[in-house]
Amino acid sequence: MSQLQKDLKKKRPFEVPEQEAMLNLVRTNDLFQNRFGRLFRQYDLTGSQYNVLRILRGEGQPLPSLEIASRMVQVVPAITGLIDRLEKQELVARARCEEDRRVVYVKITEKGIRLLATLDAPVVALHKDLLGHLSRTELSELNRLLEKARLSTAAEE
Repeated sequence: MSQLQKDLKKKRPFEVPEQEAMLNLVRTNDLFQNRFGRLFRQYDLTGSQYNVLRILRGEGQPLPSLEIASRMVQVVPAITGLIDRLEKQELVARARCEEDRRVVYVKITEKGIRLLATLDAPVVALHKDLLGHLSRTELSELNRLLEKARLSTAAEE
C-alpha cells in the first residue's frame, strides 16, 4: 500500500498508476500552496500577487498587463483585478501607453521592491524546508519528470 493510499484511507488500489501520480501531484501541490499561502498572508499578499511582483522586479521595467499574465506560474482569469489590489496596496503603479491607449503598463513601486526584499529569505527558507531533504540529483530528476509530464499539455497552450 502506497503512502498516498494510506493518507487518503483508500481501501482499494488506484485504478492506474497515472491516477496515483496525478493525485500525488495534486495533494503535494495543495500542501505546499497552503504553506506558501500562510507565509504570504503574513504580508497581506496572495501567491498570485507575489508572482506579479516577482515578474516585475525581474524584468526591471514596466510591462503590459497581458505580458504579466502570460508569465504567471499559475494562470489567473482576472489579471486586472489582481493588479487593482496591488495598486491599492501601493505595490505597483499603472500608466497607459501613449501610442496605444488600450495598453496599460504596470511597474513595481519602491514599496513593492522593499516588500519583496523582505520576503526573499523566508521564501528561500520555505523552499528548502519543503524540498531540502531531496538531493541535487533527485531535484534535477523531479524537475525533468515534471517538465516531461507537462508536455502532454503543450498543444493546449
